[in-house]
Amino acid sequence: MEKLQSIEEFYKEKLNWMPDNLKKEIGHFNVFKLDDFVGRHSKPIPYSRKDYYKISLIIGKNRVHYADKVMEIEHQALLFANPKIPYNWEQLDENQSGFFCVFTEAFFNRFGNLKEYPVFQPNGTPIFSLSEKEAVSIVAIYKKMFEEINSDYTYKYDVLRNLVFELVHLALKMQPAVSIYNSSNAADKISSLFLELLERQFPIESPSQKFSLRSASDFAGQLSIHVNHLNRALKETTQKTTSAIIAERVAQEAKMLLKYTNWNVAEIAYCLGFEEPTHFNNFFKKNMQQTPSQFRSV
Repeated sequence: MEKLQSIEEFYKEKLNWMPDNLKKEIGHFNVFKLDDFVGRHSKPIPYSRKDYYKISLIIGKNRVHYADKVMEIEHQALLFANPKIPYNWEQLDENQSGFFCVFTEAFFNRFGNLKEYPVFQPNGTPIFSLSEKEAVSIVAIYKKMFEEINSDYTYKYDVLRNLVFELVHLALKMQPAVSIYNSSNAADKISSLFLELLERQFPIESPSQKFSLRSASDFAGQLSIHVNHLNRALKETTQKTTSAIIAERVAQEAKMLLKYTNWNVAEIAYCLGFEEPTHFNNFFKKNMQQTPSQFRSV
């Protein structure tokens, strides 16, 4: 299972230090110059998810991979990353600069529903190509962030929240970048990302953990593609339907939980996303030709 990178791991891996204000209950915010990170990765950064949000101003020629799409950034772009969707980007030349800010969801508790904005929704394309004029305006916002975070003003974090919202609203007034083309191996890429998302939900390690992506439409929404597109890609690459692949993986996990835990059937049913234990019993019997209790007793 791919591990979700935490904000603590970001600091340890990228900067080899830890700020003092990483308090979960009040959230966290910080801002950086992208120039300080350019060149640290000679290869494209692999698809990965974080447990924090990130807004980046990328200046330079780059290629961004998002679901089955590939986007060429010729000059500058604004990229909104969220904990739901993996993505990666690769530098296409050495002249790179920009800024980025990172923050946790808790940082915006009681300060508006930031995650509900379209730029952070899985069915959008959160990449915006910028004109020179737009880039100048966004650079000014990041410079204000640096000024505020280094100030002694009592309410500086409220100002920083407002500056994040300013970035969001500036982007929403623009059109998303349109220089998108399907990659030549789109079906392979979609299948790979689908399997990544599927495996990321396992193993189930606690009765309170719940398998949340249960249907083809759930996965399609996370990958920002139409469900029919997902179904065709998986059929082409695996010769199986999306539902069949999900059912096989759920059945595999069900067998592990029945064999290696002492959780009751109702708890296992809940963890695997079944609203009622009877639905789980019917599912298991259909796939395994025996009930969960019969399987456990063998």
